[in-house]
Amino acid sequence: MANYSTNEFKGGLKVMLDGDPCSIVENELVKPGKGQAFNRVKLRNLMTGRVWERTFKSGESLEGADVMDLDMEYLYTDGDMWYFMKTDGSFEQYAVEKKALGDTLKWLKEQVPYTVTLWNDNAISIVPPNFIELEVTETDPGLKGDTAQGGSKPATLSSGAVVRVPLFINEGEVLKIDTRSGEYVSRA
Repeated sequence: MANYSTNEFKGGLKVMLDGDPCSIVENELVKPGKGQAFNRVKLRNLMTGRVWERTFKSGESLEGADVMDLDMEYLYTDGDMWYFMKTDGSFEQYAVEKKALGDTLKWLKEQVPYTVTLWNDNAISIVPPNFIELEVTETDPGLKGDTAQGGSKPATLSSGAVVRVPLFINEGEVLKIDTRSGEYVSRA
């Protein structure tokens, strides 16, 4: 793989660090008044999800990580593994363990494309789409006079996620949810 120097660091770049693939979250070039310039880099370990900060002297380099981000469609689960299929026409399927899913588990919906990160042909992380439409399976009933500004109540969605929704939302409605923040956006 290619080596990346500190002047090529940018958010989203995937590099190998301490034997694990990592993604650069933030990169800041620091030029102190005295001494050598350095990069303050915030990294996310793609295997564990841990985020930490590290400094690199100007001119240092890191090896690029041999990871691929592919769009795959969620198919089903058998209880132990979750199965995703490539959307490029090859219909190749990948079995994913629970630890690779992480928080994405509560946003899984069949036939929705997810971004799957593969390393050594194993799925190490799954990223849901920014917005997903899910049906409300359980919530308190709405009452006459409930308004959009009146407050919120918890609602359980078809995927098992619990989100705060306006008082006028009823069971059976399909909602658009922001998966990054876990917040209600609108009715679908």
